[in-house]
Amino acid sequence: MKFQPEGVFVALWTPTNGNGRLLRREFTTHVRFLLQHGVHGFMPLGSTGEFLHLTPQQRKALLKKVVSLAGDRPVIANISDIRPAVVADLGRFAREIGASAVSVLPPYYYQLLQQDLVEFFVRAGAAAKLPLVLYNYPERTGNRIELDTIAAVADRVPLAAIKHSGSDFNYHVALVKLGKEKGFSVLTGADTRLPEAMALGATGCISGLANAVPDLLVAVFAATRAKEEKRLRALVQQMSRVGTAVGAVPFPLNMAAAMEARDLPVGEPKQVVSPATRQRYAAMVEELRTRYREWKLI
Repeated sequence: MKFQPEGVFVALWTPTNGNGRLLRREFTTHVRFLLQHGVHGFMPLGSTGEFLHLTPQQRKALLKKVVSLAGDRPVIANISDIRPAVVADLGRFAREIGASAVSVLPPYYYQLLQQDLVEFFVRAGAAAKLPLVLYNYPERTGNRIELDTIAAVADRVPLAAIKHSGSDFNYHVALVKLGKEKGFSVLTGADTRLPEAMALGATGCISGLANAVPDLLVAVFAATRAKEEKRLRALVQQMSRVGTAVGAVPFPLNMAAAMEARDLPVGEPKQVVSPATRQRYAAMVEELRTRYREWKLI
């Protein structure tokens, strides 16, 4: 059966201790919390999951854990890396443990020609032998995935979807049009604008904020599909307030703050955090905690 992702996929947070080791018990608790709130699937080790701070062995251990916990919910394993050999190895591992699909960002830091991106993605898909989810986030990688590149990849390996993140929201329009031609879905990373993306033809989102407010996002998705406009307006207003609040702290630390405000396990920061940032973080936690109480989320 063809994999056609839709709904709210969580870009899973990765709780680690001060030495960078996965907090397995806390991670298990968090995944179960998300399942209880009706999320439709998971994408571990994405940008929110801070894969860049983890070794390939740590990433494999986490992928195995997610698949074991996910039950009937699909898992899109992000296997992104600047090293093609690591991408291929993680892709093969994802297939062995039963992931539904693999996600791949363009290699980051060095600029690549679009023809090189085609070959990079095709080799990743061929190694994994799983449906491919392209991950476009040019502000982070420095390499945008252009339409001709996506079309060329879709002609050579099974392309299930593309996740589009970043500032160019209007790119969803062209992606949806191409997806209809080539048979792939479009998932947005703009979780606070999910109804707008769905109006353009996106089938759902891969969301960092779903770690903190899965119930809100699942409700937004359901209300959008059911065209419950009055209910949707209230939900969108809540998501907008969350989105505004998290702007006080850089990504992805702001995702941890949104979770901590709901007493969810976040572990220790994986990077150096200054006293000034810790102060902003604490203020953001308190602001969101007030909102969550108002909305009866805690």
